[in-house]
Amino acid sequence: VFTAPVELGMRDRIQKATLRAHLSQYENETSAVCQWLLPETHYLETWGDARAFDGTVTIQQPLIQPLYGGRSAYQILQTLTGSPDTSPYQIVKGYWAAQHKGADFEAWWRRAVHDGVVESTALPTKTWSIHGEAITEKLRQKKMGGKMEVIFRPDPTIYDGRFSNSGWLQELPKPITKLTWDNAAIISPGDAHRLGVENGSMLELAYQGRKLRAPVWVQPGHVDQAVTLHLGYGRTHAGRAGTGVGFNPYGLRTASAMWQDLGLDVRKISGSYAFASTQMDHVLDASRHIIHKGDIADYRKNPASVHEGAEAPPRALTMYPEFPYPGYAWGMAIDLNSCTGCSACVVACQAENNIAVVGKDQVRRGRAMHWIRVDTYYNGQPNDPAIYNQPVPCMQCEDAPCELVCPVQATTHSAEGLNDMVYNRCVGTRYCSNNCPYKVRRFNFYLYSDYETPSLKLLHNPDVTVRSRGVMEKCTYCVQRINSAKIDAEKQNRKVADGEIQTACQATCPTEAIIFGNINDPNSRVSKMKAEERNYALLAELNTRPRTTYLATLRNPNPEFEG
Repeated sequence: VFTAPVELGMRDRIQKATLRAHLSQYENETSAVCQWLLPETHYLETWGDARAFDGTVTIQQPLIQPLYGGRSAYQILQTLTGSPDTSPYQIVKGYWAAQHKGADFEAWWRRAVHDGVVESTALPTKTWSIHGEAITEKLRQKKMGGKMEVIFRPDPTIYDGRFSNSGWLQELPKPITKLTWDNAAIISPGDAHRLGVENGSMLELAYQGRKLRAPVWVQPGHVDQAVTLHLGYGRTHAGRAGTGVGFNPYGLRTASAMWQDLGLDVRKISGSYAFASTQMDHVLDASRHIIHKGDIADYRKNPASVHEGAEAPPRALTMYPEFPYPGYAWGMAIDLNSCTGCSACVVACQAENNIAVVGKDQVRRGRAMHWIRVDTYYNGQPNDPAIYNQPVPCMQCEDAPCELVCPVQATTHSAEGLNDMVYNRCVGTRYCSNNCPYKVRRFNFYLYSDYETPSLKLLHNPDVTVRSRGVMEKCTYCVQRINSAKIDAEKQNRKVADGEIQTACQATCPTEAIIFGNINDPNSRVSKMKAEERNYALLAELNTRPRTTYLATLRNPNPEFEG
């Protein structure tokens, strides 16, 4: 009901049925027009099978017992047969036993479950071609006449709305815009000037006889004469987090133009809207050489050119005593050339470290609790800027300004170079946050953590403390993973191997932009990255000697397109 194109009238069609039952993990818009809501198991709670985009089959295995006594689609269909009590395992295994006509089925089945994929199940490759002349003809026939283009896109965090009840994803800043808990009518700076609007202004969008009110977000680099609408918001039945958030672009979407079309009328109307964006939270002054960048051609001639204007003081110019690290010395390198700004690291860190969701109002006050933020910087003209992304966790400074000012020594320096937090010492003075030039510390202004909800008790990582009101917290390099690997290595009387420890952000990064390891090992991957000419420390002129460093981003522009 929620995602179907409006002209299909899905709500009315469903209500024509005499018996209406809906299998779902929670009540939603379709459940509201049905007589029966059947609780569905999560896919990690049951056996199943599925095909990848190329047709390759994988056998789906449960990780936990069903929490709420739900049933899978396999079981619901099985109840309509002569053997309704067959288990999901028996259903899936029985199907593949019928497909695999051989005496070695048990061995085949165990191998398929173990490997995660079923061999030789990919579908034949199909070749497709795009008829560009048909697109051109359609554009020619459809005169714009002052109207704009409407572009529908899945939301970067909640997709088509199916994840709208996840507080983690609602509060995750979206790539580029950094919006949380909302969608917007995204337009270009040129269109904003023409329409006389700014962030939070209200627009009326009219398309094929339908109208929608939506707040504006002005996005540098967005194409002119177009409005982008992210799907998935404006739900009426989606659980606690997703209901009543944002507006519903499905009200404009038609079956004949699922993703984009011409003919959108846009006009400014009265009213304003308050967004929760993290773009300006803890912002660093870009003039302080935050992003080191250059072109490949210039870099090959002079590698130091990417660091032009940024100078670090001599290592000896410090009040801090030199501290030896004879054993492990942990460090991180982030390749800005690989980072796409997707923010997967942010939500992975949140899951790993029991980081609380604070809600839209607190995000608007600058109180989001994420231990990593992904800063976005623009360079160039507003209509076509270069965009640079920079993940910023705790720098784990060797000369850490935060440690000197804590009156109760809640923030201390470890023998391996980590800036540790002793949570049960912290009394919430926030001196450490004031003294941190990178602004990577977070403070629990309220009791954000939920200690009571039974299912959330299972959500928490038992290796990480759940923090309470009045406690300062920050990135720890996933110290629980470090200690676990060290214990295993000590049991085997060996050193921790390079790559054996992966922080949560590193493990989830799709481009492998984040590398972590022992910088005392010159052969470790992180040491080799730090030895590259592109490596630099953020705000190196402060001489904090951060253990987290960055690799400058390089562009390889095509001269035919430049300018």
